[in-house]
Amino acid sequence: MPRSILITGGSGKFGRTLTNHFLAAGDQVITTCKTSASLENQLAQYASFGVRFIGIQIDLTEPEAIKALLELLDKQGIQPDCLVNNARNIFFLKTEEDGFVKRENFANEFLLDVIAPYELTMALVMQKYSKLRRVVNIGSIYGTVAANPYLYTDPDRESPLHYSVAKAALSHLTKELAVRLSRKSIQVNCIAFGGVEGRVDENFKHRYAQLCPMGRMLTENELIGPVDMLLSEKCSGVTGHTLAVDGGWCIW
Repeated sequence: MPRSILITGGSGKFGRTLTNHFLAAGDQVITTCKTSASLENQLAQYASFGVRFIGIQIDLTEPEAIKALLELLDKQGIQPDCLVNNARNIFFLKTEEDGFVKRENFANEFLLDVIAPYELTMALVMQKYSKLRRVVNIGSIYGTVAANPYLYTDPDRESPLHYSVAKAALSHLTKELAVRLSRKSIQVNCIAFGGVEGRVDENFKHRYAQLCPMGRMLTENELIGPVDMLLSEKCSGVTGHTLAVDGGWCIW
């Protein structure tokens, strides 16, 4: 049966990959993005899918953003049965020259990675006639293990500390929500992805390969299967779990 899937951060690498897959599979996809340019690009790219694709411009860090998003969904009669919390903002990941993370960036990263997913999940749960059944939070290996300094030429700035701390909190939020929403038959899981090809040079890829049992980074296509699986009946008995999809990174 076709699903109605809300994906935050739809214009990024993960979001685009997942949107393409789920639309091709016959699902309805609703995505959020922060800028009007990103929204226009998405609307043009997916125009042929008609009402099966809906793009919404919204900044999830704004105080009234979740309320506004739900109002837009309600007006269009949309009640997602699946949610993928995937939004990111690389501008929050800045680290100062001395390795210090400013409070503003730390707070904003936590807001987008933990608080916004919590608020959006709960808002959908409380939506009138809610159909929400499955939630997948997009996490990271750095929510499980600390950054390996041998991977980076400038570890403090290339692997921001607040990103890792926020992803660890997201993993625990997954467990808490899984317990608290179990009475409503809602499954909540997280995927801790390893590094993905596409935004690094060959030297970085080589260093990564030496530190990873599988000997390489993930490809974009390898992002799809785990998310699709956790949003399907095939994983009806799985909740509160953080699935490592990392080529074995966290076992060394």
